[in-house]
Amino acid sequence: MSIGPEPSRVSPGSPRKDVVAVPSVRSGAPGSFPASPATVAAAVADVSAAGGYFGLDLGPVPGEPGWRPLTGLLADPATVRARVADMAGRLGTVETRVAASILFQGLAARFWSPSLGAAVAHDLLIDLAPRHVYWRAAAGGPLPLRAAHLEGWEVRDPARITGPLYRTVVTGLLEPLAETVRRVVPTAPGLLWGNAASALVGTLLELGRHRPGLAAKAVALGRELLGTGLLRGTGELAEPVPGHPLFARRSCCLYYRLPGGGMCGDCVLVDPGIRRERWARAARESGR
Repeated sequence: MSIGPEPSRVSPGSPRKDVVAVPSVRSGAPGSFPASPATVAAAVADVSAAGGYFGLDLGPVPGEPGWRPLTGLLADPATVRARVADMAGRLGTVETRVAASILFQGLAARFWSPSLGAAVAHDLLIDLAPRHVYWRAAAGGPLPLRAAHLEGWEVRDPARITGPLYRTVVTGLLEPLAETVRRVVPTAPGLLWGNAASALVGTLLELGRHRPGLAAKAVALGRELLGTGLLRGTGELAEPVPGHPLFARRSCCLYYRLPGGGMCGDCVLVDPGIRRERWARAARESGR
C-alpha cells in the first residue's frame, strides 16, 4: 500500500507568535512513559509494512554514499533549492513556486505518515528528531528515511497525544522546512500550511483504507490536529461517512498549473455545489 494520495493529488513561514505552545515530544505526553527499544522497533516495523510514505528504517546509517542528515534538508537553502529544481524537472514545469509547493506537500505527507501511524495504531509517540534522521535522494516515490536513533513513549491516555504529535511534525519538521522553502522561493504561508493540512488528511485516508478498524480513531486525532496552531483554519473536514473524512482546503497547492494538471479533490477552486454532490455520492456509494 502506498500513502502517496493526499486529498490534493500530491506532495513556512508564519510568524512565530502564531505557533501554539505545546509540550516537547521528548518529554512525552502527560501520562506517558518511555517505550523500550523493542516496543518502538516493533511498532515502526508494523507501520512501515503499510509501505510507501509510512516506511521508516531503523539503525545505523549504511556505509554507501547518499545518506544525509535531515537537518540539512530542513534548513539548508542550497539543498532545498536543489530539491525544488529536481521536482520542477520531474513535473515538467518552469514555475519554481509550483515545484516548491508540490515538494513541501510530499515531504509533509512523508513526515506525517510514520508519526500518525504509530500514534493511531499503537498509542505510541515517536520522536523524529532531525539530528537522528537521515534521508537520501530517490528517482521517484517517497523520500527514503532512516532513524539512527529513535525514542518513543507509550501513551496511557490517547486523548492527550495531539500536542506532542503536533510538536514533532509541525514545530520540529515542517516549520523549519517551510521557512527554508520561503527563503528559496517566495511562497504564501497559507499555501504551505494548507498543503500540510491536506497531507495530514491524506495520511488519515490511507490509514483508514489500510486498517478500517482504526479509521474513526484516525479521523478524531486528525480533527484535533487541524484545530491546533498553524493548521487551524486551513480547511473544512467533513465526514459524510463515519471514519471516511473529506477535506476542503482554503488554499490551492497550484497543481492545476502543471502541464496536464487539474483541480484536486480538496481544492478551494472546486465549485461548492460540485463538492457537496461529490460528498453526497460518497455517502450513497458507502451504503449509508
